[in-house]
Amino acid sequence: MQLRDLSGLPDPLVQPPNVAEAGDPFAELRVVHLLARLPRGSAVRVRDITDRLNADYLDWSFSREVVVATVVQLQANWLSDYRNRDGIVLADGPAGPELTIEDSSRVDPWIERQAQRLRATCDERLREFATEEGGPA
Repeated sequence: MQLRDLSGLPDPLVQPPNVAEAGDPFAELRVVHLLARLPRGSAVRVRDITDRLNADYLDWSFSREVVVATVVQLQANWLSDYRNRDGIVLADGPAGPELTIEDSSRVDPWIERQAQRLRATCDERLREFATEEGGPA
Protein backbone atom coordinates (compact mmCIF):
# COMPACT_ATOMS: atom_id res chain seq x y z
CA MET A 1 0.00 0.00 0.00
CA GLN A 2 1.39 3.35 -1.00
CA LEU A 3 0.95 5.93 1.77
CA ARG A 4 1.22 9.67 1.46
CA ASP A 5 3.48 11.70 3.70
CA LEU A 6 1.64 14.41 5.63
CA SER A 7 4.08 16.47 7.68
CA GLY A 8 1.50 18.06 10.00
CA LEU A 9 0.38 14.81 11.66
CA PRO A 10 1.29 14.32 15.32
CA ASP A 11 3.30 11.26 16.34
CA PRO A 12 0.77 8.46 16.97
CA LEU A 13 3.20 6.49 19.15
CA VAL A 14 1.69 7.54 22.45
CA GLN A 15 0.88 4.96 25.12
CA PRO A 16 -2.40 4.92 26.98
CA PRO A 17 -2.02 4.97 30.75
CA ASN A 18 -1.72 1.62 32.51
CA VAL A 19 -3.04 0.97 35.98
CA ALA A 20 -0.71 -1.56 37.55
CA GLU A 21 -2.43 -4.62 38.96
CA ALA A 22 -1.15 -7.26 41.35
CA GLY A 23 -0.16 -10.40 39.48
CA ASP A 24 0.40 -8.62 36.16
CA PRO A 25 3.90 -9.57 34.96
CA PHE A 26 4.33 -6.26 33.12
CA ALA A 27 3.78 -4.34 36.37
CA GLU A 28 5.75 -6.85 38.45
CA LEU A 29 8.73 -6.58 36.09
CA ARG A 30 8.87 -2.82 36.61
CA VAL A 31 8.65 -3.24 40.39
CA VAL A 32 11.31 -5.96 40.53
CA HIS A 33 13.58 -3.95 38.23
CA LEU A 34 13.47 -1.09 40.74
CA LEU A 35 13.82 -3.38 43.77
CA ALA A 36 16.94 -4.91 42.22
CA ARG A 37 18.59 -1.49 42.29
CA LEU A 38 17.64 -0.53 45.86
CA PRO A 39 20.34 -0.21 48.52
CA ARG A 40 20.94 -3.46 50.40
CA GLY A 41 20.66 -3.96 54.13
CA SER A 42 18.64 -0.84 54.92
CA ALA A 43 14.89 -0.30 55.17
CA VAL A 44 13.18 1.55 52.31
CA ARG A 45 9.60 2.72 52.69
CA VAL A 46 7.09 1.15 50.32
CA ARG A 47 5.67 4.64 49.88
CA ASP A 48 9.04 5.80 48.50
CA ILE A 49 9.25 2.79 46.17
CA THR A 50 5.75 3.51 44.88
CA ASP A 51 6.53 7.19 44.38
CA ARG A 52 9.70 6.33 42.45
CA LEU A 53 7.82 3.89 40.19
CA ASN A 54 5.22 6.55 39.41
CA ALA A 55 7.97 9.06 38.65
CA ASP A 56 9.95 6.62 36.47
CA TYR A 57 6.95 5.33 34.51
CA LEU A 58 4.75 8.32 33.76
CA ASP A 59 2.37 6.21 31.66
CA TRP A 60 1.75 3.83 34.59
CA SER A 61 -0.05 4.22 37.91
CA PHE A 62 1.36 2.11 40.74
CA SER A 63 -0.26 1.70 44.14
CA ARG A 64 1.34 0.56 47.38
CA GLU A 65 -0.83 -2.55 47.24
CA VAL A 66 0.75 -3.59 43.93
CA VAL A 67 4.24 -3.02 45.31
CA VAL A 68 3.45 -5.00 48.46
CA ALA A 69 1.91 -7.85 46.44
CA THR A 70 5.07 -8.04 44.32
CA VAL A 71 7.28 -8.02 47.41
CA VAL A 72 5.19 -10.78 49.01
CA GLN A 73 5.60 -12.88 45.86
CA LEU A 74 9.35 -12.28 45.97
CA GLN A 75 9.37 -13.32 49.64
CA ALA A 76 7.63 -16.57 48.71
CA ASN A 77 10.11 -17.19 45.90
CA TRP A 78 13.03 -16.46 48.23
CA LEU A 79 11.65 -18.81 50.88
CA SER A 80 11.23 -21.52 48.25
CA ASP A 81 14.80 -21.09 47.01
CA TYR A 82 16.68 -20.45 50.26
CA ARG A 83 14.41 -21.79 53.03
CA ASN A 84 14.72 -18.64 55.13
CA ARG A 85 12.92 -15.33 55.46
CA ASP A 86 15.98 -13.10 55.84
CA GLY A 87 16.50 -12.17 52.19
CA ILE A 88 13.37 -10.12 51.56
CA VAL A 89 11.88 -8.58 54.71
CA LEU A 90 8.68 -6.57 54.68
CA ALA A 91 7.95 -5.01 58.08
CA ASP A 92 5.81 -2.27 59.54
CA GLY A 93 7.79 0.89 60.10
CA PRO A 94 6.84 4.17 61.77
CA ALA A 95 5.55 5.55 58.44
CA GLY A 96 4.07 2.36 56.97
CA PRO A 97 5.51 -0.79 55.44
CA GLU A 98 9.24 -0.95 54.78
CA LEU A 99 11.30 -3.31 52.68
CA THR A 100 14.79 -4.51 53.55
CA ILE A 101 16.73 -6.64 51.08
CA GLU A 102 19.59 -8.74 52.43
CA ASP A 103 23.07 -7.39 51.78
CA SER A 104 24.76 -10.53 50.46
CA SER A 105 26.34 -11.73 47.25
CA ARG A 106 23.49 -14.16 46.58
CA VAL A 107 20.81 -11.45 46.19
CA ASP A 108 21.83 -9.84 42.89
CA PRO A 109 21.97 -13.03 40.78
CA TRP A 110 18.75 -14.25 42.40
CA ILE A 111 16.78 -11.06 41.80
CA GLU A 112 18.14 -10.84 38.24
CA ARG A 113 16.70 -14.33 37.63
CA GLN A 114 13.36 -13.16 39.04
CA ALA A 115 13.35 -10.22 36.61
CA GLN A 116 14.38 -12.46 33.70
CA ARG A 117 11.55 -14.88 34.52
CA LEU A 118 9.06 -12.00 34.55
CA ARG A 119 10.42 -10.67 31.26
CA ALA A 120 10.00 -14.12 29.69
CA THR A 121 6.40 -14.19 30.91
CA CYS A 122 5.80 -10.75 29.39
CA ASP A 123 7.34 -11.84 26.08
CA GLU A 124 5.17 -14.96 26.04
CA ARG A 125 2.02 -12.90 26.66
CA LEU A 126 2.98 -10.57 23.82
CA ARG A 127 3.56 -13.55 21.50
CA GLU A 128 0.16 -14.98 22.47
CA PHE A 129 -1.46 -11.62 21.84
CA ALA A 130 0.17 -11.31 18.42
CA THR A 131 -0.88 -14.85 17.49
CA GLU A 132 -4.46 -14.28 18.62
CA GLU A 133 -4.58 -11.08 16.58
CA GLY A 134 -3.44 -12.85 13.40
CA GLY A 135 0.30 -12.28 13.60
CA PRO A 136 2.96 -14.92 12.89
CA ALA A 137 3.01 -17.87 15.27
